[in-house]
Amino acid sequence: MDDRQDLTARARIRDAALELFAERGVAGTSLRSVAERASVSLALVQYHFTSKAGLASACDDYVVEFFRNTAKQAADGAVSDPQFISAARRDATSVWHYLGRALADDTPAAAVIFDELLILTQEYLPGDKEETVTEAAVFVAMRLGVYVLHQHISRAIGVDAVTPAGMHRISTALLKIISPSFVGAAAAEQAETGLAGARPDDGEQ
Repeated sequence: MDDRQDLTARARIRDAALELFAERGVAGTSLRSVAERASVSLALVQYHFTSKAGLASACDDYVVEFFRNTAKQAADGAVSDPQFISAARRDATSVWHYLGRALADDTPAAAVIFDELLILTQEYLPGDKEETVTEAAVFVAMRLGVYVLHQHISRAIGVDAVTPAGMHRISTALLKIISPSFVGAAAAEQAETGLAGARPDDGEQ
């Protein structure tokens, strides 16, 4: 098997699983349905991931790594770049859908992801880390809660919350709500610059 085709097939299967797990939950999704969504054989899904548990674990790892990389780039100043914001919106759509479902279903993976995001948030918040645990936990809960309740928010704002346009409006609102002293004045200014330069539909495919 060609290595490039192998990697592409693996990513396509993972992306199909992210979508279906978000729509139906892990328990309600079969490997066969993932294979059909990814337009591959069931045998290929089993070749790459062995079982549904293995596939779910790979999705969890992907989501955690997505947030880790995005947080690192944002902390390094990329958040001021409209192109970074557009790419993050495009790539985040399936991630937020998946994570919202995992949190609503209270799966073991949700706890792992929440804890990982808590650690990442503490790392990038200014001030004494021992004093920011509660603040970081509340911030992560607020941020994730938007996507657990995305259907209600979508209905309220008239735009699908888990689309680039919806994420633009949510990010803009969050930036107004959160005090610059919480994330740091420099980080807040960078975020304002990036959002100002990115169009609401940036990241739409």
